Amino acid sequence: MTQTKISTDLYSGDRRIEQTCPNCGHSHLSTFYEVKQVPVHSCLMMPNEAEALNFPCGDVLLAFCDRCGFITNLKFDSKWSAYAPNYEDQQSFSPTFNKFAIQLADRLIEKYDLHNKNILEIGCSKGDFLILLCERGNNRGVGIDPSVVPGRVQSEAADRITFIQDYYQEKHAEYVGDFICCRHTLEHIQPTSEFIKIVRRSIGDRTDIPVFFEIPDTVRVLKELAFEDIYYEHCSYFTPGSLARLFRNSGFEVTDLYRDYGDQYLMIEALPIAESKSEKVHPFEESLEELTQQVQYFASHIQEKLDIWRDRLSQLQAENKKVVVWGSGSKCVAFLTTLDTLDKIQYVVDINPHRHGKFIPGVGKSIVSPEFLKDYQPDAIVVMNAIYCNEIQEMLDRMGVRAELMAL
Repeated sequence: MTQTKISTDLYSGDRRIEQTCPNCGHSHLSTFYEVKQVPVHSCLMMPNEAEALNFPCGDVLLAFCDRCGFITNLKFDSKWSAYAPNYEDQQSFSPTFNKFAIQLADRLIEKYDLHNKNILEIGCSKGDFLILLCERGNNRGVGIDPSVVPGRVQSEAADRITFIQDYYQEKHAEYVGDFICCRHTLEHIQPTSEFIKIVRRSIGDRTDIPVFFEIPDTVRVLKELAFEDIYYEHCSYFTPGSLARLFRNSGFEVTDLYRDYGDQYLMIEALPIAESKSEKVHPFEESLEELTQQVQYFASHIQEKLDIWRDRLSQLQAENKKVVVWGSGSKCVAFLTTLDTLDKIQYVVDINPHRHGKFIPGVGKSIVSPEFLKDYQPDAIVVMNAIYCNEIQEMLDRMGVRAELMAL
């Protein structure tokens, strides 16, 4: 059974502990949020219910560094970082996400003149974004990711792209070309300072190679009490300030820092510098005082949010309503396991065809296609990401499904 513990006092004696911050090396961290026994992976697809229900679990214990603003899961164990081809996180089946990805690719191509260039993507997943950059800028690319499936995404640029099924290491420095991008990977790495310094050493003495990183924004998680965005495999949580400090301390100068995709994603652009550390602060960074207040707000109010959703799902169950979740990824796993309400959801819907018929780790629910709802006709659909509500409503209208959308 999942258990949640919250501390509202970051500096109480039992919450401030001696623990080295993996982002800046500070010797003390303050714990503030704990969830026990959650799946160690959210996107590894299971072939049957039994394997899904017997999936390994671990604990989440979030701790905050008051020197750099970094938040990390102290209970994270890297032995579970077994990313493989059955790790299914491809988002390109959503028109909403595709529009965002195309606009982002075009903007980076224009800003950095990425035409007939060599591009390296660290943590490329199934290669969708790297393919966009290579197709739309006539570039050549190398994508490195242990979960990559060469040939999954068909492209006219296929002969200009090499995929390597591996974790990024210094031995891959030979693939550093004219531009480095890394999207939704850094949050899966706990020794963040060590990793960014590996990237910097890979670049060497070339100070003209831009790097672009994209990760979830933790300020939104704290302000919106978005517990569904806290899960085991995300061991590192960044705000604009903590991300910028990491890059400045690792031999980069931050050239741009901003949010996108409904303010859910945090983007950083940087250039390597000859010095070991940059002193240039970006105006988008929040102060440590501001961030401390946001962490305390989360710790003080998150229980109310959890209670609201538990009560809402219990009420629907009491009324014999048919309830499904839309979105079978990490948010879904965190939502259902944190609330410990697996019995109140009948099915989980996803637009990604590679997930259909598979089972969710730790949850045991079968993933169905949107077309399943034509016959099932649910009463309520809990949408894991509000940014997709319009897209989902259009699909429901076309299928003749009349259900209440309830977005997190």
